[in-house]
Amino acid sequence: MDSGYNRTFNGDAKIKLTQLINEGMQVMQEVEDLNTGLNETIKAIGEELEIKPATLKKAIKIAHKARLGETNRDHDELNTILETVGKTL
Repeated sequence: MDSGYNRTFNGDAKIKLTQLINEGMQVMQEVEDLNTGLNETIKAIGEELEIKPATLKKAIKIAHKARLGETNRDHDELNTILETVGKTL
């Protein structure tokens, strides 16, 4: 199936794209590894304290969002800019 897209990348653009893709893949692997480690820790602590892992995950997410909320309140100008362009939490 021909999508009609026929752009080619040469020289500097190819180098930048290759670097971006390689670095992006590395970051995504690191995030996956960190999430795996966090999940294992959550499971172990949950078993030790007799708390469901899902409950601990939810608590972590809520705490993280609360921290983001505090940060947002500290940045009124940033909030105004984000609201202006329709990019708010």
